[in-house]
Amino acid sequence: MRVLHILAGWVPDWLIGLAIMAGAALVMLIAYRWFIGRLVRLTARRSPFLHRLLQRGQWPVGAVLIILALGAALPGARFPYEWAVVAGHILLIALILALGWTAAKALDAAAELYLRRFRAGVPDNLLARKHVTQVNILLRASQTVLVIITIASALMTVATVRQFGVSLFASAGAAGVVVGLAARPVLSNLLAGIQIALTQPIRVEDSVIVEGEWGWIETITSTYVVIRIWDLRRMIVPLSYFIEKPFQNWTYQSTDLLGTVTLRADYTVPVERVREELQRIVSATPLWDGKVAVLQVTEALADVIELRALVSGRDAGQTWDLRCLVRERLIAFLQAEYPHALPRHRTEVTGSIEPAPPLRRPRRARGDAVDATARERA
Repeated sequence: MRVLHILAGWVPDWLIGLAIMAGAALVMLIAYRWFIGRLVRLTARRSPFLHRLLQRGQWPVGAVLIILALGAALPGARFPYEWAVVAGHILLIALILALGWTAAKALDAAAELYLRRFRAGVPDNLLARKHVTQVNILLRASQTVLVIITIASALMTVATVRQFGVSLFASAGAAGVVVGLAARPVLSNLLAGIQIALTQPIRVEDSVIVEGEWGWIETITSTYVVIRIWDLRRMIVPLSYFIEKPFQNWTYQSTDLLGTVTLRADYTVPVERVREELQRIVSATPLWDGKVAVLQVTEALADVIELRALVSGRDAGQTWDLRCLVRERLIAFLQAEYPHALPRHRTEVTGSIEPAPPLRRPRRARGDAVDATARERA
């Protein structure tokens, strides 16, 4: 105590207060690190959820405890009253932000642990994609609402901001209309995200056609959707688009699809042989799922007939490859076995043909005739 009195005479009070608060924070940090380390090891085998939650929430929970320790040490720091009020207000705002950070980490850990029950890497992953889409959209919507509530709670602790909000609500009228119009796109996308999460017209890794482009749903955020086009481009589409406009979803119920291959051939083509060749082609490739392989004559034009092969694949990518393979092999089959059955154009000439006029000897000029007579006399 005597040492403290001696130091009090030589060291400013504010410096002693800072040392007290720093010591409290250091003691809390050491105790927390020791306790959380033991708790993480203890829950590693007993509770996966609590173990993952503790791992994700180490930093935000530590920040909350350090802020509480600083707040508890603030009265003993003996700061001037004005300084103590400002420091207490700063600690209150920091505590609100740290609590929001902790809640966001808890939501993230809960979503990750829930999605571990589903495997998206299997061929039939419709259920997994359904839950991944729901959880991701609801998670982002919840985090957005949590951020808004956290920032609003922190701002409401400031008297000037709180009075401004009260006066703004008191004079609503035109200001409320302007704010509503400005926030309409954000709110519409947020509501569209919730509707998509519940009804699920699209899911992650769905194969879709949007604005004439074919691709896969790569990411669904709280405001927009990223579509990975087949040539690795990315299309960014607002969430409200999938509620307000029509689009094609090739994997809405299942991933398997039907693909068509259209060929035109001469009337002499042996359709049954082409049908047998189609069965042989699809049976020899793993791209075919073994369900549908049909060849039909779908059109009879003036000079050719149209053959349509209908084949099925496990997903959009394999169905596309299967269509290309079938088209290539059928063309090669016709070229090798039945070249006469390839498309050809015929021309028919009808009507009588008039005989050509007889050839006439060209008339000679007068000078040529005199010379010829002279030669004859000679």
